[in-house]
Amino acid sequence: MRILGIDPGLRTTGFGVVDLDAGHTRYVASGTISTQSMDTHALPQRLKVLFDGISEVVQRYQPDCAAVEIVFVNVNPQSTLLLGQARGALLTALVNAALPVHEYTALQMKQAVAGHGRAQKSQIQEMVRRLLGLSGVPGTDAADALGLAITHAHASKSVALIAKNKVLVGEAAGRGSKAAYRNRRIT
Repeated sequence: MRILGIDPGLRTTGFGVVDLDAGHTRYVASGTISTQSMDTHALPQRLKVLFDGISEVVQRYQPDCAAVEIVFVNVNPQSTLLLGQARGALLTALVNAALPVHEYTALQMKQAVAGHGRAQKSQIQEMVRRLLGLSGVPGTDAADALGLAITHAHASKSVALIAKNKVLVGEAAGRGSKAAYRNRRIT
């Protein structure tokens, strides 16, 4: 399964692509889509750059799904609103490409990658480098995006394991796996 991770930002959006194969996560690509050099008053044009940029990434790397960071309210409501609009442009591009979208908080990503939710940017960068066997440390936006892709890879492995265990429980009960799970008695 190929996973596209996205760290949304109006100025800089990070993206990271990983493959999950036989339980192992492998680096494919990462980078950023930038609107920093554009006029700050040109919001519609900046959103189009993000839409077109992530559409190009999707077309080039052909991911099976996307993992996108959920945005929370910031201290500055105007910044939160702008970030939400950038995220909307990115989500629209993903849905336009018929990609399933999975959403994770920064806390979930930090826990999955670094083992705790208070990890600093530099810790995320280093852990992403180690987990993917990279020779260099990725930039902060790309590292966060790769971290989101890794988070979804971990979540996918967990879901697959749970599904496998449900089948085993059902087979052990001597009924169809779904029926056994549905009719189990918890005491």
